[in-house]
Amino acid sequence: MKSYVYGIAFACAASVVHAGETAPTAVQFDEYGAVPVSLTGVAGDPANGRKVFANRKQGNCLACHQNAELAEQSFHGQVGPALDGVASRWEEGDLRGIVANSKMMFEGTIMPAFYVDAGYTRPLEKFDGKTILSAQQVEDLVAYLLTLTD
Repeated sequence: MKSYVYGIAFACAASVVHAGETAPTAVQFDEYGAVPVSLTGVAGDPANGRKVFANRKQGNCLACHQNAELAEQSFHGQVGPALDGVASRWEEGDLRGIVANSKMMFEGTIMPAFYVDAGYTRPLEKFDGKTILSAQQVEDLVAYLLTLTD
């Protein structure tokens, strides 16, 4: 009985945590592809965003982008633009839009849409209907990118 009650309490707490989260299909992009409103209503954590940026199984941003702030990491890509000073070039909403779904801002880009769960083909069925990053990870990544000034 105790574990059942704890399970219900945990399930209720989990649903409260996600209650303010914008679903991937409900993200509001402006006419230029920016997303001016937070996906979670919770401030992003730049330290967690740095981890997402560097993590080869999450954001994997280093696969395509150079970032001098992460010089300790090896194998920075050269496909996308260097992200040094990115916060001096883009506003927060622009960065959120680029991370959530860069195709809304840059037609034909090869950058993945990190917060999209439909409208594409996934190579593995176990990933169908799932986003690459959670809404909070997007917010954390944006918070980190905002620390990268000239």
